[in-house]
Amino acid sequence: VQLQASGGGLVQPGGSLTLSCASSESIFKINIMGWYRQAPGKQRELVAVSYNGDGINYADSVKGRFTTSRDNAKNTVYLQMNNLKPEDTAVYFCNAKKILSSILDYWGQGTLVTVSS
Repeated sequence: VQLQASGGGLVQPGGSLTLSCASSESIFKINIMGWYRQAPGKQRELVAVSYNGDGINYADSVKGRFTTSRDNAKNTVYLQMNNLKPEDTAVYFCNAKKILSSILDYWGQGTLVTVSS
């Protein structure tokens, strides 16, 4: 599975951005699609994860501000980010997990989001 993330950029505090993650494979075949982020000097952390047909979880820090969704026809996952804060500044990564006899883990290349006035 190849993942292509896009949509990052510079935005002012309180602004919005939508990230996209296009998959080379049908996302029907992908059990878990997730968004992670890594701020400078920090470890990568989970932002949002959607389970194929069975729920979505968000990090506490983004609940009520971020929304992830899937467009199955386009094999694309989105992360709508509202009311952005400077602490949301990070490289955002798309992740896909296929659960077979083991868990196969795939990562996109990352897209930078900078929240600054």
